[in-house]
Amino acid sequence: MASNAAELYRRIKEDQDQTQILFRQALQNPQGAIQAICDLGIKYGLPVSSEEVKNYLNSLDEAETKQWIVKARGGL
Repeated sequence: MASNAAELYRRIKEDQDQTQILFRQALQNPQGAIQAICDLGIKYGLPVSSEEVKNYLNSLDEAETKQWIVKARGGL
């Protein structure tokens, strides 16, 4: 499922509106944002667990993603 996390991340990143929604949610409710990402995975036929999402995000070496993680650190 690691490939699902990568593909799901790519799809979310391509949709600026979805990215902003998840970012705002992560600031207010990090665990809810993780659940929303998992729900999107089901919607797109790319199921992922919350641990897979966390592990994938932590493995990325992108400044933009790291900033997102820092702001939502409580849930990630």
